[in-house]
Amino acid sequence: MHPLSDAVAAAAVRLAGVAVTTPLQLCERLSAATGTRVRLKREDLQIGRSYKLRGAYNLLAGLTAAQRAAGAVCASAGNHGQGVAYACAELGIRGRVHVPSTTPRQKRERILALGGGAVELVVGGDTYDEAAAAAAEHAARTGATVVPAFDDPRTIAGQGTVGVEIVAQLGRAPDVVVLPVGGGGLLAGVGSWFAAHHPQVRIVGVEPAGAAGMAAALAAGGPVVLRELDTFVDGAAVRRVGDVTFPLVRDCGAELVTVAEGRVCTEMLDLYQVDGIIAEPAGALAAAALGEEIAVSPGATVVCLLSGGNNDVSRYAEVVERSLVHRGLKHYFLVEFPQEPGALRRFLDEVLGADDDIALFTYVKRDNRETGAALVGVEISSREAYEPLWKRMEASPLTIQLVAPGTTAYRFLV
Repeated sequence: MHPLSDAVAAAAVRLAGVAVTTPLQLCERLSAATGTRVRLKREDLQIGRSYKLRGAYNLLAGLTAAQRAAGAVCASAGNHGQGVAYACAELGIRGRVHVPSTTPRQKRERILALGGGAVELVVGGDTYDEAAAAAAEHAARTGATVVPAFDDPRTIAGQGTVGVEIVAQLGRAPDVVVLPVGGGGLLAGVGSWFAAHHPQVRIVGVEPAGAAGMAAALAAGGPVVLRELDTFVDGAAVRRVGDVTFPLVRDCGAELVTVAEGRVCTEMLDLYQVDGIIAEPAGALAAAALGEEIAVSPGATVVCLLSGGNNDVSRYAEVVERSLVHRGLKHYFLVEFPQEPGALRRFLDEVLGADDDIALFTYVKRDNRETGAALVGVEISSREAYEPLWKRMEASPLTIQLVAPGTTAYRFLV
């Protein structure tokens, strides 16, 4: 039996009556697309709209009376802080949550609301690392217990209770379980529990392509610091996976795949528009891998963890943009227009197709030059329409340059 198995069982007892037994819902859209039976484990409906409560409560509930009296502290970008705040309020522990200044106001307000007066919120620094350093300093000075977001056996055991629930709700083990991966706490807990109780189950961890820290760790033989980090999938954008989570993930037999951030955006929109589910980027991460990065046998029972629903509505403009670019439906160009009447009209008539649409046009007129540069964003009706568009551009007397994804100039756009 895996050594974590007993800890997960004990965590399930502690969480009974505290954590919500979240629904395991059949997703007709993903089932039809993959030829399987896909069920979404709706942890976005958990207290705090994230599974993070499980690990935080399990850790805090196991503290001694003296440790509880000394208080608790954590660093968080949002979801973990909400779990800690609720757990502190339930257990009567004074808590302190450090968040960077980039944390959305909505998440700050939810931390305070869930804390119910038991938690102090401290906003400082521009990054999570700065918040973590401040939390560690507070713990060293006061003796408060640090509540790690993922790299602690007690946190990991709490997250592992998701696996216990899945089997209880299905009445049997599924064929495949797909989980999002950030620091590795969820995959370590759930993966280890399945390895001990249902080793035939295929476990797949999904990382964002721009923050694939666990894959890097497995390749290197241990946790490494990512030099570059795309923070768009903020709930899974971890620069270094845990020292505790790494060997558990390595030994549980889980597969790892990566998903482009644009694909995650497309899945977020499908979840919202088709399924009526508001998912944050990390919440849509597991489902985004189905059908493309993960091949599944027809008729299999697949469980995807929808890990969180704390999405700021102001982010949807960027979500739509990234999705369009990922699907090849939006492109940007630098166009040199001659300084003469009718130049733009000829571009519209001779270069753009009937179904092409200008989504962005920024023109800078230079009175001392014969041409003026314009940044033009074009939306097309299908991916296949790009090649004819580019051929018309090449045939045009205008000087046109593609602003390609990944270039320095492109980063100013998306």
